[in-house]
Amino acid sequence: MSKNKTTENDGDVIAFIESVENEKRRADGYRALAMFEKITKTEAKMWGPSIIGFGKYHYQYDSGREGEMCKCGFSPRKNALTIYVMSGFPRREELMSKLGKYKTGKSCLYIKKWEDIDEKVLEEICKSDWEYMTKKYG
Repeated sequence: MSKNKTTENDGDVIAFIESVENEKRRADGYRALAMFEKITKTEAKMWGPSIIGFGKYHYQYDSGREGEMCKCGFSPRKNALTIYVMSGFPRREELMSKLGKYKTGKSCLYIKKWEDIDEKVLEEICKSDWEYMTKKYG
């Protein structure tokens, strides 16, 4: 079985955010960092080369593949600020309907412009996800 590429490492979170070329995306990265630090009360860690994560949990799929991943996190990517949230937290549909303009993937929330979303709703989504993941995985 292949080894997971996205693992916690000693990368410098601030240096990573500073390396983001797009000034607006870099600013969004700092806003997301402050929000996640407030919610999780944990230190940000680099996961792989480009994910800033908080906490960690162990998972195992039915296939036998297993590993560790951050409970929640984000990445100020070129095309969008990517927020990593799972789908099982309470009030998900209600909160997502109030968020504003965004796109989603499997466990990703893509935000093109911070101004397009309701920051308080985003904070509630991330807080609910953190609490859900902590209750489920410890």
